[in-house]
This record gives sequence, structure tokens and C-alpha cells, in this order.
Amino acid sequence: MTLYCAGIDVGSLTAEGAIVDGHAAGKPSVRATARIPARANPLHSAREILAQLYADSGLRARDLAYTVSTGYGREAIQEAGLARHNLSEISCHGYGAWRLQPRVRTIIDIGGQDAKAIRVDDQGRLTEFAMNDKCAAGTGHFLELMSRSLEVDLADLGRLALRARQPVHMTSRCSIFVETEVIHFLQRGHRREDVAAGIADAMAERVAALARRVRPTAVVTMTGGVAKNLAVRRQLERRLGLRMVELDCDPQLVGALGAALLAAELATGSAAGLAGAPDPGGPR
Repeated sequence: MTLYCAGIDVGSLTAEGAIVDGHAAGKPSVRATARIPARANPLHSAREILAQLYADSGLRARDLAYTVSTGYGREAIQEAGLARHNLSEISCHGYGAWRLQPRVRTIIDIGGQDAKAIRVDDQGRLTEFAMNDKCAAGTGHFLELMSRSLEVDLADLGRLALRARQPVHMTSRCSIFVETEVIHFLQRGHRREDVAAGIADAMAERVAALARRVRPTAVVTMTGGVAKNLAVRRQLERRLGLRMVELDCDPQLVGALGAALLAAELATGSAAGLAGAPDPGGPR
């Protein structure tokens, strides 16, 4: 018997969704995934995500046994009847990463407006977390600003940094002042590649300090859009003295996947331990 469950993760820049077979053992069995630019109203994002999931999977609302919402507006999404339960994206990213790679105990999630370091136990339960949601310097928005200053696409920023010969050193810790430094370096004739490498290291320095607050284990992975920036990833590995574990999934989908998998746990009544884990609450 198939148990279809869905997860909806609405972030500041993008929104994601996933439908899984909740009865599948071992590696998650994914029926459909979706990702769209986030709308101003999280309910609009949630409805569009669900519509795309239904279109891609051939399923309808009545085919879903359980849906969990997470991220911005998660409570409003539940109250609107688009989800039966809501959970923090910290719990969802942690559980999703653990289900994809059960050896993982530390997850570094960098979203559009915040960065999080997450510790889970051997059952994927959240045990500890730290987050930076008051400064843009360690977030995807920071990289977006820097890519504009360098006049390159955000998706190309990491590849550009990997071609650096003499990376510059950013002395500022504030995204506004780093942007000023970027312009200064370019005006002095530094190569864009070297400036991009300096940006990646500046970001990695901030995120590594955050990660150390949860005492990262040897088995660490990254989730969120910034995980696709290989330059930031490599600088994080260097600063933390470890290698990141790869996940067999688009890192931006891990939160939605975790929400869908937790929806399956709730649907089958096997989520008691997970639901009782520490939860920071509130939209992120």
C-alpha cells in the first residue's frame, strides 16, 4: 500500500515542495518535487507548489494522507487548510538530511536570510542548533548582493571564485562594508576571480564560527541554496578541518523532503520522539 505525504517549505527567496511514499523503507521514495520563486504571500507560494506537485505526480489533494508545512508562514499555511501540521525548518532540514544520509549528525543550512547549524542524533531528532538571523553576511542574500557588485550571475559566483590566483582578504564583517570593499578592490584592478574568492572566504568564516557553536561532528553536510556554491563549501571545509558529505538530493529541496518524511511519520503515528524533540518554533 502506498502512503503519499507532502512537505511544503516556503523560504524568503524560493519555495519548495515534495511528495514521498511514506511506507517506503530505507532511502526516501520521492514521487515529485517542485521549486518556485517565493511569492510575497506564503499562501500563494504554498498553493502554487501544491498545484505543481499534483501536475507532476498525477495525484490530487485527496490522495495525500498528510501534509506538513515549514518555513515562512508555516502556521498560516496550516490554518488555511493546505497542511495538517507545521514544523520548524530546522527540524525538517535536520531530519531530511539524516534520512538521505543516516551517518550525518551535523547539518549546515544556509538560506536566503539566515544560516543555521543543526545537530541531530542517530534517529534524526534535533538535539541542538544555532542560527544567525540578524546579519546578512552569512546568508544567501549576502551572495546575491556580492554577485551584483561583481556583475555576475549568482549561480556563477562559486565557479568564478574557484579560478582565483591571489584571493583578496575582506576585513569587514558587515555585508554593507564588504560590498564597499568589493568595489574598492575592483577599482584597484584586482581580478573578479580573486575578489569572488575573498567573498567566499568571508562568508565561510562567519558560518564556520556559527557551526562551531554546536560542536560539529566528523560527518557534516550542507543544505540550502548556498550548498551549491562550491567555493563557499570548500572554504568551510578548510576552516572546519573536515570534508562535507554529499546528499543524493538538490540541497534546496532537503527542507521540503524532511517535511514530507515527517508528515509520513505523523500519518503512521511513529513520530512521537521526533515531535517531542526541541523545536525553536516560529517562521524562519
